[in-house]
Amino acid sequence: MSNNTTPSIISKVWGMCNPLRDDGVSYQDYLEQLTYMIFLKMSDEYSRPPYNRETGIPAGCGWADMNALTGAALEEKYKEILDALGRQPGILGEIFMQATNKITNAAILYRVVQMIDKEKWVSMSSDVKGEIYEGLLQKNAEDTKSGAGQYFTPRPLIRAMVRCLRPRPGDTVADPCCGSGGFFLATQEYLTDLANYPSLTREQKQFIKNDTFYGTELVPVTYKLCLMNLYLHNIGDLYGRMPVARGDALLSDPGYRTSLVMTNPPFGKKSSLTFTNEEGETEEEDLVYNRQDFWTTGSNKQLNFLQHINTLLKTDGRAAVVLPDNVLFEGGAGETVRKKLLETCELHTILRLPTGIFYKPGVKANVLFFDRKPASPEMQTKEIWVYDFRTNIHADLEDFVRCYHPENRFDRHETWSEDNPDGRWRRFPVDFFLKRDKTSFDYFWIKDKALADLDNLPDPDVLAADIIENLQSALQSFSELQAQLRKS
Repeated sequence: MSNNTTPSIISKVWGMCNPLRDDGVSYQDYLEQLTYMIFLKMSDEYSRPPYNRETGIPAGCGWADMNALTGAALEEKYKEILDALGRQPGILGEIFMQATNKITNAAILYRVVQMIDKEKWVSMSSDVKGEIYEGLLQKNAEDTKSGAGQYFTPRPLIRAMVRCLRPRPGDTVADPCCGSGGFFLATQEYLTDLANYPSLTREQKQFIKNDTFYGTELVPVTYKLCLMNLYLHNIGDLYGRMPVARGDALLSDPGYRTSLVMTNPPFGKKSSLTFTNEEGETEEEDLVYNRQDFWTTGSNKQLNFLQHINTLLKTDGRAAVVLPDNVLFEGGAGETVRKKLLETCELHTILRLPTGIFYKPGVKANVLFFDRKPASPEMQTKEIWVYDFRTNIHADLEDFVRCYHPENRFDRHETWSEDNPDGRWRRFPVDFFLKRDKTSFDYFWIKDKALADLDNLPDPDVLAADIIENLQSALQSFSELQAQLRKS
């Protein structure tokens, strides 16, 4: 890296936001262009010693062909490079397909190029690059015009989930809504860490590179960002199998089965199709996925993803899935899915996440850890361990990982007891949840100290959001019941 400090490069990247916004460039467009240019710069660095990697960038289309240009010459060359790379076969063609320059102000384009040129991006820590990207992703997610509904998983949570599942060389890993590839990169980092696996064979290294990861991403810009991320981290072959496919993962069974699934499905209650009616008006229609491998049909995206994940897993495959609170308590299809999950899988752990861990205030989520089991008439889930990382939070994810005990999850010890009612780690027999109304998993036992003081009640907008969410869940259940009655 250059002499610039970490805060300095982040400050420079952020410093470009305002002039770009003034020039009509959105956060999403800036992120996209920044990604294209960093990709070209990193490819240039990888092509030189000590890496000497074959990057697939054709002659005349590299970073060195444009970084010294200015004005109209720079604009023209950048456009030419994007166009040429979009016509390449394999991953490069996918990444740059229909790529265009969104920074039409030549002076600003030059400043962005020079800012990127001064840094050594390959040697820059992933945390620094992650901080740059996540900051822009957060701004984009807060931009109601372009980022609504996208919540990117914080890296500390991703790493904790990976450490709990402890991927092994030879495992295959799926993420059916892989975003920018965070779970894949953290898994690769874990597998190639000498502290975890000090002597990988050549075959194991090749398997990690070419055969470990299976992803799907619906949003075109995010799909490209993911492919770039993986390519620059040496995942995937230039002209081999594409590790990520673009499309709606819920439409059909992809046919492959993996030993691990780690994912954070997109938040939002319903899937829908937008169409124009005969009067020329725009309407939305709930999108219901009628799949034979699902336990129940409905338009709730999270419930559909949970069923899809069950399909993707091999027998004895393991999953860690981020899901919003409504999946834990809503009735109708939600109750059906929860009961089936307990019957056919071993749901062994629930992590209750703090409010606001994602970019949208008030979003409440959990991580469900479960293993798919062979077909059996017996209930596969015997007990569920719950970690409350939400109430009166004074813990950290390190404490959760210790309690999870990845080395042997069958050797766990509760921190909760009658003498310690504020213990965060508690075991419940499965019957405890089966006897609850709607088989609700939404349970907590630690007294919220903030609620003991009326002056410290949650903000009215948070309370209102909770009320609206509960009402929407109730209406959804009534609608599904009404639809079932009409069919009968």
